[in-house]
Amino acid sequence: MSSSVQPMRPKAAYQRIVDNFQPLVIVHLAAASLVALVRLGPEELTSLLRELQPVHLFFAGFLPAAAVVVYLMLRPCAVYLVDYACFRTPYTSRVPFATFLEHSKQSPTLNSRSFRFISRLLERSGLGEETCLPTAQHCIPAHKYCTIDEARAEFELVVFSAIDDLLAKTGIAPDAIGILVVNCSLFCPTPSLVDMIIHKYNLRGDIRSMNLSGMGCSAGLISVGLARSLLQVAPRGSHALVVSTETITPNYYVGNERAMLLPNCLFRIGGAAALLSTSPVNARFRLKHVVRTNTGAGNDSAYRCVFQEEDDEGNVGINLSKDLMVIAGKSLEANITRIGPLVLPLREQLQFALSLVARKVFRARTKPYIPNFSKAFKHFCIHAGGRAVIDELQKSLSLSDEQVEASRMTLHRFGNTSSSSLWYELAYMEARGRMRKGDRVWMIGFGSGFKCNSAAWECIEPAPNADGPWATSIHRYPVVIPDVLKH
Repeated sequence: MSSSVQPMRPKAAYQRIVDNFQPLVIVHLAAASLVALVRLGPEELTSLLRELQPVHLFFAGFLPAAAVVVYLMLRPCAVYLVDYACFRTPYTSRVPFATFLEHSKQSPTLNSRSFRFISRLLERSGLGEETCLPTAQHCIPAHKYCTIDEARAEFELVVFSAIDDLLAKTGIAPDAIGILVVNCSLFCPTPSLVDMIIHKYNLRGDIRSMNLSGMGCSAGLISVGLARSLLQVAPRGSHALVVSTETITPNYYVGNERAMLLPNCLFRIGGAAALLSTSPVNARFRLKHVVRTNTGAGNDSAYRCVFQEEDDEGNVGINLSKDLMVIAGKSLEANITRIGPLVLPLREQLQFALSLVARKVFRARTKPYIPNFSKAFKHFCIHAGGRAVIDELQKSLSLSDEQVEASRMTLHRFGNTSSSSLWYELAYMEARGRMRKGDRVWMIGFGSGFKCNSAAWECIEPAPNADGPWATSIHRYPVVIPDVLKH
């Protein structure tokens, strides 16, 4: 008769031991201490206690208690995401491919070679027919209407709409917000963007406000990290409003440099507002980690990878380097080297460390070991910067099509909305009903400089409904992206 208990395989046994290394050590030490006390016997134990002076007994109890109190006082406060809201793009602002190409054809500065390039790029971009542009870029020729007044109007439409939705969802009064962090890379007017929000919502006079510019598509996670740091030194229960957007009205490129035409084709209108707090009351996510890496120090290629400059004819635009994906890959590797020890099971950390030592110390010609982050996270929000970005990260992290679905569908429905794309992706997962209590989410963003930033969240309470940016379209997703677009 065969036994019903199957022997554990060596690999499974190794994984079980490594993942539970700390509990095993603690249990064995506790058991050894208990056995030692039992061996002493009651009389020897009583005699030992009598020999101790009262001062010894006092310190034996006081010092551990004091250490616990100091630890509790000095440890950083936990930071929570109360809720978030994304700008719901109006149907009247959508720009189908035919409309975009017709408007491009009417541009007096665009030559036929550049027009053909734009046509091919749109076909392979991964964008759908419902992405939206601001009002000025619906005009012909667009660049003549891209004024600072139109830029302000775009910011007000996007950001005020998102904040209104957020305040309605959370029920928080504007005067309860003590910290305001806004990131918008390419539009930095005077008065500042934070001043526009403070003026609109009559926020407190003593509010701590920060305006981040020029930091690229990963600035949203920088804003989250900054808000977390400010909350941890603010009174308990304080609230921080984080606003992430990109105002694209004043940044329409009118030249014919291919690398600078890419942003025109990929970037679309969008924005998000998130409310953070050190109070867990009504919170929906807990912020576990924020990890930032910058690879631009002494590295000209990384520093100039995403670079605002003038072309030969004096037209200002964003130049995206052909080495972007290579640099992004190296930046990602630097980031996972730092976040890995914080989130991965011990066995994944050991395999990664051994691979790193083999390559760096012993110069072994082996591929770097990419940890299985599916062991640490249930959901992945990869910046929807473009088809190539999503493809590269899916390959680098060995993710399934389902794990990058939110990123692909966000790119298809909304385009590249810069730093706010991660929030549209989180909203997609919740609208699809995939988020569960206890699920962990990894947000990964890339930005100029060159930066790779990431944040880890833990779900406390999933969204009760799909009333967000996907409310009118989630029933049509996911869509099938033809191979010509995906590859």
